[in-house]
Amino acid sequence: MEDFKEEFKIKSEEVIERIKELIREGNVSRIIIKDEDGKTYLEIPVTFGVIGVLLAPWLAAIGAVAAMVGHLKIEVIRTEEPKKPEDS
Repeated sequence: MEDFKEEFKIKSEEVIERIKELIREGNVSRIIIKDEDGKTYLEIPVTFGVIGVLLAPWLAAIGAVAAMVGHLKIEVIRTEEPKKPEDS
């Protein structure tokens, strides 16, 4: 099975909400938080079991990173190709 990578820049104040959206999508297997230079700060394995209380420590860590860095890159590893807007 082939994984699909997607990377985008995001403002630090938007990062936690975007992470929650990605997890809700369900086809994400890993989320990697990087700075603009490509330095990895966090790598989050996402599984169906990562919900509620288990997600809280990851979000706290992401919030701490976001507070230190102005802009972040999020690399998303998906189990299937993301839907294009016209596919919705």
